[in-house]
Amino acid sequence: MKTKDKTNQVSIVTLGCSKNTVDSEVLLRQLQAGGMEVDHNPENITAGKVIINTCGFINDAKEESIETILNFAKAKQQGIISELFVMGCLSQRYRSELVNEIPEVDGFFGVAEFPEILRSVGADYKKELLGERVITTPSHYAFLKISEGCDRKCSFCAIPLIRGKHQSKSIEELIGEATFLANSGVRELMIIAQDSTYYGLDLYGERKLPELLLTLAEIPGIEWIRLHYAFPAGFPEQLLSVINSSPKICKYLDIPVQHISDPVLKAMKRGHNAIETRMLIEKIRKAVPGIALRTSVIVGFPGETKEQFEELKAFVSEAKFERLGVFTYSHEENTKAFDLKDDVPPATKKRRAAELMKLQEDISLTINQNRIDQVLRVIVDRKETDFWIGRSEFDSPEVDNEILIPAAFALRPGDFVQVRITGAEAYDLFAEPV
Repeated sequence: MKTKDKTNQVSIVTLGCSKNTVDSEVLLRQLQAGGMEVDHNPENITAGKVIINTCGFINDAKEESIETILNFAKAKQQGIISELFVMGCLSQRYRSELVNEIPEVDGFFGVAEFPEILRSVGADYKKELLGERVITTPSHYAFLKISEGCDRKCSFCAIPLIRGKHQSKSIEELIGEATFLANSGVRELMIIAQDSTYYGLDLYGERKLPELLLTLAEIPGIEWIRLHYAFPAGFPEQLLSVINSSPKICKYLDIPVQHISDPVLKAMKRGHNAIETRMLIEKIRKAVPGIALRTSVIVGFPGETKEQFEELKAFVSEAKFERLGVFTYSHEENTKAFDLKDDVPPATKKRRAAELMKLQEDISLTINQNRIDQVLRVIVDRKETDFWIGRSEFDSPEVDNEILIPAAFALRPGDFVQVRITGAEAYDLFAEPV
């Protein structure tokens, strides 16, 4: 029996954040246009060539990336795949070390070397495909990356080392990309960037995020626009009136505060202090009643004392963020914080993270219980056994709460439906259509 020719088969394995997802989607479209058979995150690799899009942000992500590369290097040695390529943040940051340590890899590429990696697998980069992607998320939502890199000087963060300075995409380019997504069936856009509120300063000399959002809201087919990664320092307050002005812009804001203790914030080089942080949160909630705030915090930063952690706990209890993520500090070489002693033991970091998440669980349960009997507009994501799984405008996919609707109702992924909340758990709501 003649074996199938695999020279035109390429699988992409994506690790890390939503920005990597967008990069993989762009690459998939380019490969398709080059006549390749493509697959994304397949359960069983059958392709001749594999491209791993890596994350190199913090230690856990780096370990996952390296483990994945080693597993595929072994698969290549066993003849399961023919060629192996690595791209993305880990490759950008540690290329020379990786070349020496994992010779089984046929090529390492950085975060912006699309033409080079395409040539390596037998395809050419096509500029005319600007804004086109293969959507790997459920077809009714997609991420819209409005910029690359970051100009912030946060002492713990390696992103500027990896992705460089902030580079905004033009409004025209983003409208073209969003229109392509809408024409492909996307109904919800997730706005992402390393610092979304910085958008436009490099291109236009002023912050243009409010204008961009209003322009995106005019695109037919787009029903929801959700904003992620808004930096607290220099927050453009005109953005709040824009959120209020359009029903398509979700009352949802992802704004990572990272800490509340002034000495820790200063050591982190965040550019905002405790008073400014509290004033901003109060201003946002007053300007946009009912808004859901998502934030992230870091525990175990060098020098974080027990008292400073207790201050952070008290702040979380006081602020009652609707959504909260907690990260343990990762000591990253070539960052400013790497010069500090990583003096909080790993066990203490984990314990502090667990304490905050338990506190947030109780806050989330109370907020959810107050939703009972409310009517919410929900987008349906998928079906799981006995339930349709949906989300309100207050929830981003994969990281936030979900709304469970009995599967007996005739719904489809991508449907918008009005539901009445009938029950609540800490991170799930139960509902029925009205």
